[in-house]
This record gives sequence, structure tokens and C-alpha cells, in this order.
Amino acid sequence: MSASHSMLAGALQGLTEFLPISSSAHLILLPALAGWPDQGLAHDVAAHFGSLLAVIICLRDDLRRLLVGWVGSFSGRGGPEAKLAWALIIATLPIGVAGLLLRSAVAGPLRDPLVIAGATMLFAVALWWADRRGERQRGLENFRLRDAALIGLFQVLALIPGASRSGVTITAGLMLGLKREAASRFSFLLAIPVILLSSGYELASAASSPAPADWPALFTVALVAFASAYATVHLFLKLVERTGMLPYVIYRLVLGAILFAAFL
Repeated sequence: MSASHSMLAGALQGLTEFLPISSSAHLILLPALAGWPDQGLAHDVAAHFGSLLAVIICLRDDLRRLLVGWVGSFSGRGGPEAKLAWALIIATLPIGVAGLLLRSAVAGPLRDPLVIAGATMLFAVALWWADRRGERQRGLENFRLRDAALIGLFQVLALIPGASRSGVTITAGLMLGLKREAASRFSFLLAIPVILLSSGYELASAASSPAPADWPALFTVALVAFASAYATVHLFLKLVERTGMLPYVIYRLVLGAILFAAFL
């Protein structure tokens, strides 16, 4: 993998992992337009590691409170943080089970570029509708466990390449009346266990590969993914109440149209 390929792929992964614009759509489009080969599992592990480290550092204060609350919940002293920590666990379970059951379909026919293009556009419309119709009155302090269950079920839709994990979870949060910042923050917190699960599977697969690791390229991918993901999470949470979801909706519709034009 060339240095330019490593840097661009890492930046793209870190940026699109958390914005509601579908990382899979971009990672399909990039090598197709640039004429590059697929980067492989080792790259995916490195990019996810960089993205994971970025979101953990960005949300470290939230994570510290959640951990303290979760531990305290076993002695009845958890408070709202304990409820939110358990909500993250509940919301993670559906995609963990569905990912195991639907692994072959996700890795096979659903990765068709036309499927990705259609999902990119369809779920963009759903995001726009939720942003327009949602009440946007509730914060995470009012989060309910049934909210977590619904968001977790929505997150299963992210197994469809092009749907966008952050996009479908933010959509669900907005439908439930969460503020944009609250829906986005829960989505980013939820990314942590999901990335851990997916990266663990990818790491096991990459470890069994006989191909030698290109360590400079993997380090570059991880570093650039970390930097772009850190900036994305920080700025998105700061600006999302002002910008709304319309810019991302328009971008996704354009991206889906480009994918259809390129692969139809």
C-alpha cells in the first residue's frame, strides 16, 4: 500500500466512521475511482483501532462517569450514569447477535455497490425525516432503557453497507425525541463496544492470514484515522445543534447518485 493510499484511506475511515454519511460507501468508492486494490483486513483493523482510540479520548469524561455508575449499580448506587451504561450494553446486544447470524450475507451479496448506493440514499431520507419531525427535547439524563432497545434494533440496519451505523442510530435517537447532541453522543458512545466487537473479529481473521504485515502502512493508517476521527467527534458534537442533519442528507444523496452513475 502506497503512502498516499494509506493516508487517504485512514483519513476517510476516521472521518466517515462517525459522521452519518456511511463509511462503507466511501471505502467502496475510493479504490474504484483511484484504481487501487482493496486494502485488506489488516488495514481495517488499524483504521478501526485509530478511530476507537480517538472516540475513547474524546469521550473519556463520559466513559469515566459511566464506568463508575455501572460499578455502583451492583450495590444500588449507580444513578443516571448506571442506567446509561446499561443502556449501552442493551443497545449493543442486537447487532452482536445479528452480526454473527448474518455474517455471510453482509460480507457477500450486500456489498454490491448498487445496494450500498440505494441504502445510502434511502437512509439519508430517513435521517432527514427524523430530524424534521423529532421533538428534540430530551437529553441523555432522561434516557430510558426502552430507548436503548429501539436504538439497538435500528443499529442492526447498519449491517446493510451504506446505511451508516452512526446515521441509523442518530435517526432512531431523533425519532425518540432526543436532542441532536444527545442522539449523536449516545451514537458515539455506542460505537465503542461495536468497534471492539468488529475489530476483534477482524483481528482474528487477519491473524490467520499468511500475508506479511506492512507495519509502516498500518501505523500510518491508524495515526491518520485517529486524527481525523478525533477532529470529527469533537467538532460534530460541538456544531450539530446548529448545523442539523440536512448537510449530511444532501451529501448522502449526491454520493448515492455518484455510486449509481459509477456502477450501474
